[in-house]
Amino acid sequence: MKNSTLLILFLVLTVCCKEKTNKKTPTKQYITNYVNPFIGTGGHGHTYPGATAPFGMVQVSPDNGISSWDWCSGYHYSDSIVAGFSHLHLSGTGIGDLADILLMPTNKQVDLTINTKNRDSLAYKSSYSHSNEKASPGYYQVFLETPKINVELTSSLRTAYHKYTFSENDNQSVVIDLGFAINWDMPHETAITIEDEHTISGYRFSKGWAKNQKVFFIAKFSKPISEYLLFGDGKQIEGDLIEGEKVASQLFFKSNNSDELLVKVAVSSVSIKNAKDNLDSDEFNFEAIKTNAETIWDTALSKIEVETPVDSLKTIFYTALYHSQIAPVAYSDKNGEFRKENDSIVTTTNYTAYSTLSLWDTFRAENPLLTFLAPDKVSDMVNSMLAYYETKKILPVWTLYANETNTMTGYHSIPVIVDAYKKGIKGFDAEKAYEAMKQTMMQDERGLNLYKKHGYIPYNLLDESVTITLEYAFDDWCIAQMAKDLGKNDDYTYFLNRSKAYQHLFDSETGFMRGKSEDGKSWNEPFDPKHSNHREQTDYTEGNAWQHSWFVPHNVEDFISLHGSDAIFTNRLEQLFTESSEITGDNISADISGLIGQYAHGNEPSHHIAYMFNKANKPWRTQYWVHHILDTQYNATPNGLSGNEDCGQMSAWYAFSSIGFYPMNPASGNYEIGSPLFEKSTIKLPEGKTFVVEAEHISNTNFYIQSATLNGETFNQTSISHQQILEGGILHFVMGSEPNKTWGLTNNNMN
Repeated sequence: MKNSTLLILFLVLTVCCKEKTNKKTPTKQYITNYVNPFIGTGGHGHTYPGATAPFGMVQVSPDNGISSWDWCSGYHYSDSIVAGFSHLHLSGTGIGDLADILLMPTNKQVDLTINTKNRDSLAYKSSYSHSNEKASPGYYQVFLETPKINVELTSSLRTAYHKYTFSENDNQSVVIDLGFAINWDMPHETAITIEDEHTISGYRFSKGWAKNQKVFFIAKFSKPISEYLLFGDGKQIEGDLIEGEKVASQLFFKSNNSDELLVKVAVSSVSIKNAKDNLDSDEFNFEAIKTNAETIWDTALSKIEVETPVDSLKTIFYTALYHSQIAPVAYSDKNGEFRKENDSIVTTTNYTAYSTLSLWDTFRAENPLLTFLAPDKVSDMVNSMLAYYETKKILPVWTLYANETNTMTGYHSIPVIVDAYKKGIKGFDAEKAYEAMKQTMMQDERGLNLYKKHGYIPYNLLDESVTITLEYAFDDWCIAQMAKDLGKNDDYTYFLNRSKAYQHLFDSETGFMRGKSEDGKSWNEPFDPKHSNHREQTDYTEGNAWQHSWFVPHNVEDFISLHGSDAIFTNRLEQLFTESSEITGDNISADISGLIGQYAHGNEPSHHIAYMFNKANKPWRTQYWVHHILDTQYNATPNGLSGNEDCGQMSAWYAFSSIGFYPMNPASGNYEIGSPLFEKSTIKLPEGKTFVVEAEHISNTNFYIQSATLNGETFNQTSISHQQILEGGILHFVMGSEPNKTWGLTNNNMN
């Protein structure tokens, strides 16, 4: 009896201890829980909410079917109609291309002979509600109200997964419409083949922003196809193959005592054979793929960890990190093959080729951020640019699916390459990269002939002359830095001198960069610094003189001297933020958004400007304006971005600035100190090191730096180098509600 009592007592204690232990065992808090992919899907953000892997080849996402600027990604939060789910999307650009290979589940036979002019004539469209729609990294779900089908999407690197849950005993069918297009993308050659009872394949060749886009695909279904209908250019045809300008198919499936139908889809720029090779070979385990996608994203987002009691700030930050790792996208196939700009097929050696290089946007902060988040992929991106150079003998401007769009100004492959080189990124040939940069800037295309002849681009000979001149000057400075490191002294001197081209366009009387005639003396008159004319008969790209007169990130000290003094410079800089926000003109660029005075955070040319106070001995004004931008231009709603996301740039600005520093000169290897937003930010570095930024007493009113230490030593400068960060350590700020006008005034001109 005594032994029995002891045994019972032991068992009770054991259970209690186990329960106590279990209660103490923490559940893993996934960083992905803080990400809201709907941020930026409203307003002019132009993001998409669908599923993709970090830098994934496929981006499977809903398409509303509207051809309009705010639907550039295929989706806008203001909408409530869905046309289907396609597999290629642009994240946050101002360009309405892609939306290739559209699938849409339905529960009835639909008329696919109609020549659809807009979505109103789409027989398979459905309404939906945001109340029954979800998105997280690598996952998207929506309930289609018209056919009452639940749609779930997830993705691996090269394969998209669909899961359709039909109503009980309902007809199960899927439409594949290769004629579907938005904006100026138009298919001109398409095909679908019924390969077997589980598989279809085909291709879609289109002309749009990408003038020669070729997408091959394979789709495999979890159930056998019981019946199919094929349509080409408005006619139904018999057989198992259809080719035409616009082809479509409707597939039917027997329920097989299951309401679920799963599909997996892969694409290739090369061939159907390669698409098949890209297709994951695993079974249709949707939940396993979704869980794996979440794990991959959680790892990618954990490279920087922030601590704050304000959950909405975590949501904005981690969504920014998420958006920063969507593009560029993997372009080469699993076997290394990819299609080049001349339609040839080549095979990569030891790297992944990338597409969607939005370089005018991303060279400023997105690409520098990737040297922290994905340094192993940076050299692949550089090699992708060099592969383009091998074909064209010039570096890319804005490439999409083997197409040079020549969109925007400058050759900003150059700062991306130099940034990688200066930061010690390995895996590409530095001499070859230098050759490519020099050759690019010594040719005569895109106004370089005028630039070389005059030392600047005359306004009467080429539109957007001021912006182009300033950006070529920066590109020249970048080449000079690499020439110096490689011992090419004559080149260093030549390109350094050319990088002073901005001096020709500075008008000391007005303080603006202005269009100058080829006579070298006369300005473009009449002059209105608030005037905007979008992409034609203008001296500025998507902006005005107020926004474009500050792009001298490579020689701010000389730029300040042109103004006359620190005081004159900072007074004009202050006026940028306090001037009225009126934009004049009859054809104002829609890209001018996120206005604070004339500062336009919604477009990239403004992104470095707030940090320029540092160089004119007023770092507390950098702190003030950076905090103000962080506070007013971002939020955790669909309207949370003040302008186009532009493949990660808008988000990268937030990611850097909220930590407390920013690459004002994105190829210098240095960062300007701003105003940290979080109590603590931890950057995980190679070899197990970490760099921590701490902000003591930080709050929404305590955003001024009072003092700072780096690894316990006094830190009294407004710049920090990439190399200092890579060494690891702790940068500790003490924050306050009033500016300390003596902090940071020594040694603040790191070059």
